[in-house]
Formats: sequence, C-alpha cells, structure tokens
Amino acid sequence: MSTNRSDTFDIGGETTVHRLGFGAMRLTGEDIIGPPEDEASARDLLRRAVELGVDFIDTADSYGPGVSERLIREAGVVEDAVVATKAGLLRNRDGDWVRLGRPDYIRNQALVSRDRLGVDTIDLYQFHRPDPDVPFEESVIAFAELRDEGLVEHVGLSNVTVDQLELARDHVEVATVQNRYSVAHRDDEDVLAACEDYDVGFIPWFPLASGDLGALGNVLESVARAHDATSYQVALAWLLRHSDVTLPIPGTSNVAHLEENVTATAIDLTDDEYAGLTDGRR
Repeated sequence: MSTNRSDTFDIGGETTVHRLGFGAMRLTGEDIIGPPEDEASARDLLRRAVELGVDFIDTADSYGPGVSERLIREAGVVEDAVVATKAGLLRNRDGDWVRLGRPDYIRNQALVSRDRLGVDTIDLYQFHRPDPDVPFEESVIAFAELRDEGLVEHVGLSNVTVDQLELARDHVEVATVQNRYSVAHRDDEDVLAACEDYDVGFIPWFPLASGDLGALGNVLESVARAHDATSYQVALAWLLRHSDVTLPIPGTSNVAHLEENVTATAIDLTDDEYAGLTDGRR
C-alpha cells in the first residue's frame, strides 16, 4: 500500500497540501441527501484518508446538506487536514441544486459551516456556483469581507470562466478554482492556463468522470496494463502530471477505492504515455 506520494502545492502561497486530495461529497445518503447508512464507516474512511497522507479534504454546505461537514468534524480530522468547503448552492429534499449567491446568504452559510466543522476560521471557502440573479461581484465581495474579518483563511471559486476569475481577482486574492475537468473532459483548459499564470490552485471536480472516460478508454487501458494499474489510477496520474497547479479530489465511500486512488500517486507516466493520453492517440 502506497501513501500519498503526490508533490505539494501552496494554497494562497502559504498553506501547503499534497496535490492529491479527497472529495467528501459521497459521504452522504443517496443522491447526496441525508446521512449515509453507516456513519461510523464514513468517519473511519476520513481517518484512513489522513493516515494515507491525504491532507486536503473538499466538501460543501450543500452535501447532505450539512452532513459531510458534520462527519468531517466528528471524524477528528480537521486538525490534520486543510478542509475546503463551499457556499452558493442550496440542496433541497427534492434533489434540486438551487443557486444562491446573495451576500447575506453566503455570510450566514459561513457561520453555519464554521459551527459544523468546529473551527473559528474556514481554511478555504469557495463560491460554489455563480448565481445569474445576483451580480457576480456582489457575491465575490461577500467572500472578500469574510476573509478580511478572519472568518475564512483563503477564498476560492468554482464553476467560473476566465473572465469571472479575473473579475474576482479585482476584489480578493483567489487561492483556488474548482471546475469540471478530467483527462476526458478538458473544456476548461483556458481556465487551467489562467490558474497556472496566476499560481492559483486548480481543483478538477469529476476527475474520473464516474468511469465514463470516453474515447480515451482504450489508451488508458493500454497504459494501465503497463503499470499494473487501473484506467482510473492512470487518469489521476495524468491529472497530477498535466499541471503543477492541479489538485484532484477523487471521492468515494469505499476504503479500498480510496486506497486505490492514493496508490495512483506512485505511477510515473513515461513521456510517450503522457503524450498519448494528452493527444488522445491510440
């Protein structure tokens, strides 16, 4: 069993984490609503992640809602890992994701998340998704004010364009951007490039595309055989090599899957393998 061998990144230029993190969305009930069937196992999984050297955990107030944040506190890993959470999406019992970017809502959710996590200052607080009914700048300024008041250490964005990133940077130091990205889904390559230019961490959500790796499936399988690995491990290895600012956060509710993901950090892709995956060559 390999521990987390990914190199490190300094969030906001000062908070060092290993680049392979853990996404805690799946530590909830079905359809990301309510608690999991076995809360003790969920807490054990979080502790196992930290044992394996994972020191960056990503969650959100809407996961459960509230369940994921609570379990992170109850697992006792807050002192051992940087915990990133988010506000800006309301999750209702019907399974809808409702965008809410009002400053008063964001401020309230920051206070709620601090209480659930059991912290005075949130390590990384991210705007979950821009709200078309609220001017983007107003939402960002709310996050900036929370940082100025010491309620959050770093501010991040999620699901944004390059223009939105640059607009946000006029109001606050942006530490991370979290957008959908994987070896099979690279629509936001321009956002990643901007993050590289600004030394902003890029957190690819859906890094394994729930197993749907499209036309790259055959290439991934070929590389995986050469490393006695799985296609999903190779997909993570590609993300880690593709850019020095990527911070993949694969999530799972299964310890064996968690350990498999961490083991991916030991895979050293050859130049030809990396090029083949990047170019989609068969």
